[in-house]
Amino acid sequence: MTAHAHPFKAEVRQLLDLVIHSLYSKKEIFLRELISNASDAIDRARFEALTHKSLQREEDAWSITVVADKKNRTLTITDNGIGMSAREVEENIGTIASSGTRRFLETLKSDPKAAANPEMIGRFGVGFYSAFMVAEEVAVVTRRGGMDEPALKWTSTGDDSYTLEESSREDFGTTVTLKLREGQEEFLEPWRLQTIIKHYSDYISFPIRLTVVDAEGKEEPKDEIVNSRKAIWKKAASEVAEDEYQAFYRHISHAADNPAKVIHVNAEGVTEFRALLFVPSQAPYDLFMRDGIKGIHLYVRNVFITDDCKELLPPYLRFLRGVVDSSDLPLNVSREMLQDDAIIRRIRKSLTGKVLGTLADMKQKQEKEYRSFFATFGRVLKEGVHLDFENKQKIADLLLFDTTRTEDKLPIDLKSYVDRMPSEQKDMYYIAGDSIASLKASPLLEAFERRSYEVLLLADPIDEWVVMSLPEYAGKKLVAIDRGDIDLGTEEEKKAAQEKKKEREEAVKDLLSALQKHLDADIKEVRLSSRLTDSACCLVNDDSGISPHMERILKAMDQEVPPSKRILEINPGHPLIEKLEGWFKADPSDERINDYADLLLGQAQIAEGAPVKNPTRFTKLVSRLMAV
Repeated sequence: MTAHAHPFKAEVRQLLDLVIHSLYSKKEIFLRELISNASDAIDRARFEALTHKSLQREEDAWSITVVADKKNRTLTITDNGIGMSAREVEENIGTIASSGTRRFLETLKSDPKAAANPEMIGRFGVGFYSAFMVAEEVAVVTRRGGMDEPALKWTSTGDDSYTLEESSREDFGTTVTLKLREGQEEFLEPWRLQTIIKHYSDYISFPIRLTVVDAEGKEEPKDEIVNSRKAIWKKAASEVAEDEYQAFYRHISHAADNPAKVIHVNAEGVTEFRALLFVPSQAPYDLFMRDGIKGIHLYVRNVFITDDCKELLPPYLRFLRGVVDSSDLPLNVSREMLQDDAIIRRIRKSLTGKVLGTLADMKQKQEKEYRSFFATFGRVLKEGVHLDFENKQKIADLLLFDTTRTEDKLPIDLKSYVDRMPSEQKDMYYIAGDSIASLKASPLLEAFERRSYEVLLLADPIDEWVVMSLPEYAGKKLVAIDRGDIDLGTEEEKKAAQEKKKEREEAVKDLLSALQKHLDADIKEVRLSSRLTDSACCLVNDDSGISPHMERILKAMDQEVPPSKRILEINPGHPLIEKLEGWFKADPSDERINDYADLLLGQAQIAEGAPVKNPTRFTKLVSRLMAV
């Protein structure tokens, strides 16, 4: 068979232009594609060998060889896989048999952005053309196993045509030879080739050998297997030693610590995949960085695709490191973008459930280790209550909080809070602020302490977002103690307290009006408090107002916060209020009443950690009072 020139079909010409100029983000991808094709060809040969004895080999005989020839500026990839017949060469290289790819090219004419949504490449299909990114000429010598056909040689410079002729090759398989363009000599350097192979093809099941021919035409003493082939996520968990897990974790996370937890998944059924996930023992440095690595290493049929696949896990599990390998995931023509959202969603759902289940088991059986985990990653996990409606309850069960009763004890979960509520307590109570110390000193806690009602102390900036998305737990409402008018106790106690409060309101209503008038620019209302027992006053919000803690957070984020006024509550039984009441009855115009109004407001602001509006006047009033 003499060499004959064949024109490329029009769609192949279009595809070559796309591949060479815009489809791939990195030129080094060509080697991943050619090795992946070689691996697929060996897999095909091993399968057909089950019924064709002529294809059978010893299991350790299957291999892929990469030869870098510096003298001739060629890079050759050889496999002993199934090879191709004349018809298969024509279908796989000379034309585009995939109607989906043809539709993609047709769409591309009217919408250049369609490159993000092409069909899955075939075996030895579109990925092959990536060789022309670095090669001025590509030659393929192939012989089909299981058929009595001669070897064929396909050659093209990537222009409008290719040549096809008979060739010589003893064994079945394929050899792809790239004549590199000027300026692409980096792909002949052994260190560069090793790096690319380790990065993209380290877990290909078959050995990849690298041979280098120097500029003088002499073979360098370097014929080594580059890839590890140790895809430990494909082993059963019982077959993997602890030190193997630790070594692999450090390899993919680039961290020095050992993992706190290993999650080994082998999913079978509608969607099959394997995963090996690690919970770090230390927080990654980029955990809260906007552009940090947040995803999982993704492999498709042992071929590395990306080290930052954010779609496989929700953002609140971004601290996890690990690998997911699926044979079901279709990719776009460049293998650089996931194609099927349905499969991704199923994998994501399965992984999320597995991780949350593992954390729940860890919390129950390894309390010390779980508390250490939560201290490191609890803030991130809490985001899930706001972001993941489907798993909100599971995540809420995992959360730990300080309370007014933890003291030197450890934080507790919400179930423990509910379990130790007094029988007459109907709601769960919380208060948010900047620190545990300042929250424990809040006067708002006084009535709750008197009744031995536990209060959750929310000092993490994200905590208020959590309770906004978790209005109740185990049938109990979560109620902010600095919002609205809270009545505590039994129905009889509430009724008696209300009657007593009404009596006192009637007695001091004119004083309350005077205080309100003086503080009207800053305070929405001055009223008697049912939550204070020892302190003279406190500031609270109405039912729809945001807390000062949340207001400070929003301002720190440069968010516009609408102006709002707080409510000043005063303790009707406090000696200071009784003194004010006496002064007002004696002389409603007594200047000391306005002075004390300012002192009460400043005191309440300091107690909740807010700045005093007029610190100069406040300090002068305190000094004057101290001098009396």
